[in-house]
Amino acid sequence: MTSPRILLIVGGGIAAYKACELVRLIRKGGGSVRCVLTEGAQHFVTPMTLAALSENEVHTSLWDLKNETEMGHIQLSREADLVVVCPATADLMAKMAAGIADDMATTLLLATDKPVLAVPAMNVRMWLHPATQRNVATLKADGVTVLDPDEGPMACGEYGPGRLPEPPVIWDAIQQRLGGTLATSEAGVLTGKHILVTAGPTHEPIDPVRYIANRSSGKQGYAIAEALAKLGARVTLVSGPTGLPAPAGVNRVDVETARQMAAAVDAALPADVAVMVAAVADWRVDTNADQKIKKDGAGAPPALSLVENPDILAGLGASDQRPRLLIGFAAETEKVVDHAVAKRERKGADWIVANDVSGDVMGGDANTIHIVTRDGVESWERLPKADVARRLAARIADELV
Repeated sequence: MTSPRILLIVGGGIAAYKACELVRLIRKGGGSVRCVLTEGAQHFVTPMTLAALSENEVHTSLWDLKNETEMGHIQLSREADLVVVCPATADLMAKMAAGIADDMATTLLLATDKPVLAVPAMNVRMWLHPATQRNVATLKADGVTVLDPDEGPMACGEYGPGRLPEPPVIWDAIQQRLGGTLATSEAGVLTGKHILVTAGPTHEPIDPVRYIANRSSGKQGYAIAEALAKLGARVTLVSGPTGLPAPAGVNRVDVETARQMAAAVDAALPADVAVMVAAVADWRVDTNADQKIKKDGAGAPPALSLVENPDILAGLGASDQRPRLLIGFAAETEKVVDHAVAKRERKGADWIVANDVSGDVMGGDANTIHIVTRDGVESWERLPKADVARRLAARIADELV
């Protein structure tokens, strides 16, 4: 199957706007898309928008006489390789479970003999309602693949499960449902590119048993390295001390201190892109002790003389081997965007990816980021770090290709 054919049914919910990004990802991945909009969906996204993105006619009515003389709903339901319902509203899933066929979308769902993937999105109380859960169980028993919704803040102001997963996550699910056939074009989009990623903390020794460090787990940097490798890039991951396994297909270089990381970064050049995720210690002890420092018995703590570590990001920004795209990370606890804007200018970076680490971000599994470029600030909602990585990798690919 060289060009998988996707039939995308867009339900009537606020998350319908994300169908536009999903269509773009499918097309970029080598698939073709035909879209069907329910009446409700047309209040959130227009047929013209999806027609332009898909480069195919968008269907909205069962009563299109021209098409229905050829039984268009039957043809649409049979010519696709996969039917994707996104967003799958509570109403649409209830009709699917009951076998109701009262419009174009539900009629072709009843008529199709192809696999169906439903991506729910609705208010948390609607999702948790016993009726919805019964319908989900019925659909799964009928062979429909139903993605679990994300948990988070919603347009209605409530918080909980019911958010539509991000388009890259849905795109991954489509690929898996089709056995990976949709990944062919996108998987190699960064082939031939060398991308340098730094991740994790650095440890600056005080004596043989003590060191200065931070709470970075390395999870975000490792996820980014993995996502870039999946797009075909040759990835060098310069990692401070973490407990994480090296991602598949990634060349990991282990370091401990900031100076070691700076040397490893320099040795990895040239690179097309550098993504500097590591939380590098700003200072180190001027002279670390050869033996464990002991208490002096008087209760006075030892005085530590600190010196500044090399600024790896700024050094890359001024280097004659500066990567074509230089991306820095800024972990902040206040004035996140303001500090990131200033940091981009000061360091000579193209992008700064800023996040607020005053909560459970360091060591956690989710992140909320703001991408600062010369054109402005793009803020993303809170996402699992793996989703942040996939979305950032796709954005990097867009910038390079």
